[in-house]
Amino acid sequence: MREELESVKEILKGFQPERRFLIKILQEIQEKLGYLPEEAMREVAQFLHIPPSEVYGVATFYNQFRFVPVGKFHFLVCMGTACHSMGGQLVLEGFERELGIKVGEVTPDRKFSLERVGCVGCCMQAPVVVVNGKIFPRMKPSKVEEVLAKIKEIDELGRD
Repeated sequence: MREELESVKEILKGFQPERRFLIKILQEIQEKLGYLPEEAMREVAQFLHIPPSEVYGVATFYNQFRFVPVGKFHFLVCMGTACHSMGGQLVLEGFERELGIKVGEVTPDRKFSLERVGCVGCCMQAPVVVVNGKIFPRMKPSKVEEVLAKIKEIDELGRD
């Protein structure tokens, strides 16, 4: 946690202590840490001279913010209308089965996490899974193992 707080303090150095920067600060912290730890939000509140409840209120209002760490490889399974109607739920269940976790969980080795999300804007390629920004189009339950094999290969090669 000490290392995370140092990262937060480093991010805060790039801002003036004005409330108008709150969302941008939270975004940068999440980008760096992968989530918003409670201690980070308290540090932001102190920096901006606002109550911690205000920081928490803003962070919980927007669904872009997470309050628990995600895995090294974060799987977003789209459940927008097109993806859902084209079998997105079956794809999600395939990832749950293969990873051994449920939506919102992280594998014990912290390598994989799984999230169900609304439309990611790739409706013509439905159903879609996004892993760390990489889009896997036209997913089927039968392709889940193939995608996981690609991700594990990337991990073994030391790439993100």
